[in-house]
Amino acid sequence: MSELYVAFCAEHVMDINPRVLQALEKTAATDSVTIKLPGSHNLRDAERLSDGDALALSKCLRGNKTVTALDVRYNNITDAGVAHLADLLQEDDSSLLSLDLMFNDIQSDGAELLAKGLKCNSTLLSLRLSNNKIESRGAMHLARMLQVNSTLRELELADCHLDTQSVIALAVVLRANQTLRSVDISRPLLFSLQEEWAVHVSEMLVVNVGLVELHLGKVGLSDAGVERLSGGLRLNGGLRYLDLRCNRVTRDGVRHLADLLQHHPSLEVVDLSSNRIEDEGAVFLSEAVAGRSSVLRELSVRSNTIRTEGLLSLARAMAASTTLDHLYIWGNHLEEPVCQVTCPTGPAPSPVRHVFNPPAPPPQAFGELMASGRLPAEQTDVSPYEVDGRALLAEASHSLRRHYASSTPPRLLLHATTPPPPTGSQTL
Repeated sequence: MSELYVAFCAEHVMDINPRVLQALEKTAATDSVTIKLPGSHNLRDAERLSDGDALALSKCLRGNKTVTALDVRYNNITDAGVAHLADLLQEDDSSLLSLDLMFNDIQSDGAELLAKGLKCNSTLLSLRLSNNKIESRGAMHLARMLQVNSTLRELELADCHLDTQSVIALAVVLRANQTLRSVDISRPLLFSLQEEWAVHVSEMLVVNVGLVELHLGKVGLSDAGVERLSGGLRLNGGLRYLDLRCNRVTRDGVRHLADLLQHHPSLEVVDLSSNRIEDEGAVFLSEAVAGRSSVLRELSVRSNTIRTEGLLSLARAMAASTTLDHLYIWGNHLEEPVCQVTCPTGPAPSPVRHVFNPPAPPPQAFGELMASGRLPAEQTDVSPYEVDGRALLAEASHSLRRHYASSTPPRLLLHATTPPPPTGSQTL
């Protein structure tokens, strides 16, 4: 491919991009090759990929059967460059399974071209467009594409300037599209406080048992919105990752979510980072996690204004749980009773509103959970240390994984709800 690239540049009187040439030279003739050409903060604009580079890459990849992934994040590709990649997707012999275009300069026209290419594409599994200003018109084209495309498994549209209409359109399409496994629509531009979009997402979850991962971060979700979503999730048996970070969820919303966790047969990962659940919300979650019916494996409650009572209740719940093995708590009030390795003497702090007595060992602090091996260091975001005889916790670099569906194989959902037969087609 490097020879093809040099020849193409010579034929079209284009400057050779050293980054592109080096990446192609490293590409071996083996199966499942990924071409990685992401930009970075230390690159000048002149060194990032341009539309001409996108054209050259598309020409080099035509007819190629070994390259299955193209990563061109953080570059200067515009709608004109995307047009060439969209043409590549329409090729009958296209072998691309993953296309990462995050943080470029793609707008509505570029999204329309990609949607057109994917209407006749039967190979691409993952499309990442986050942080491109495709706006409502671009999202509507992608929604129409999902009505006919039955191959795509992952779609990322975070921070793409979506509005309420386009979010609702995507939710409506996903009632019928059962092949998409992961959707990210975080940080849309929603100016209504009625959260009507949450009603449509909830209705979609009732009938869609194919969706595994749903990201709803920074959508302004309130406690009422959580209640609506929980109503749909009660009848859903397929979702495994629910991302609600950076919203307006308090203890009242968490109560609905905690009740859901005790009955949902598949929900394994929940991200509640940067909300305001406080001690009472942490206690609600603790009761759910310690219950025998919960299958939750990973939980993040970072930056939720949780104090000693709530954090110790989560520690006790983890000691009692047979499934929870990842817990992230940094950004809360990590006072000494939470940090110490030896259990505090005397009775455990009582919850704020009701007594929590799970069938668990004596109350444990996070320092003790980590010292005993119950909470491995790589599965939490805190690290214990001691200063002047005081136990403290420092922030660690680990965090909740951002991609779940793409790293886990499909499984048979024995408790999944069977969707009702469609009553008719819907056109967007």
